Amino acid sequence: MTEPHPRVMLKLSGEVLAGPAGAGIDPGTLGAVAAELDRALSEGARVAAVLGGGNIFRGLGAAAEGMDRVSADQMGMLATLINGLALEDAVRGAGGAAQLFTARSMGQVGRYYRRDDAQELIDSGGLAILAGGTGNPFFSTDSAAALRAAELGCTLLLKGTKVDGVYDKDPAVHSDAVRFDEMTFDEMIERKLGVMDLTAATLCRENGIEVLVYKMTETDAIHRAALGQSAGTRVTCS
Repeated sequence: MTEPHPRVMLKLSGEVLAGPAGAGIDPGTLGAVAAELDRALSEGARVAAVLGGGNIFRGLGAAAEGMDRVSADQMGMLATLINGLALEDAVRGAGGAAQLFTARSMGQVGRYYRRDDAQELIDSGGLAILAGGTGNPFFSTDSAAALRAAELGCTLLLKGTKVDGVYDKDPAVHSDAVRFDEMTFDEMIERKLGVMDLTAATLCRENGIEVLVYKMTETDAIHRAALGQSAGTRVTCS
């Protein structure tokens, strides 16, 4: 068995659970994601996952349309809890161990996030699902993933996208777009490539957490990502 990365943080967008419909939760897609994660756990992966909620509600989009930003972000955080509950149920249904941790106290929904509890679950071979963002408005799910990765001692954050890495410009629009195999956080920030926001990038860089940007729509991509084996663009600290 290939040795997995000691601890990895998997950042899953809400869109990955939406499937072909592009919104809501597609049962087939959810089941496939859960099966890949269960397989990775059975092979020794130590994984925490931070979920987005864009398939249900986009806080930034609502704020742009005139909704109060704090209210919009709170609604977005609640959307991540819906996705977290769905993933927890699906992973358990596939035979794996999973626990939903919430950034705010919601005892009947999930377990209140405490770092030591999440670490204990991860190291015992279970999936720690971290929902509710940071618990505060104005922070993206990328920032939440970076924060939790630093707290939990993860050294690799895996960010799934629709393309197979980081390009100098949008490959869907520009046929001459060039993909990077590796780059530093400083280069990523200087080029304004939009891989993640500045808060998330700074948290990763200052805590020695590398980022791997991979194509999450490929077959077996999430399983390989959880084991730290995905190909893509690696963003390094130096």
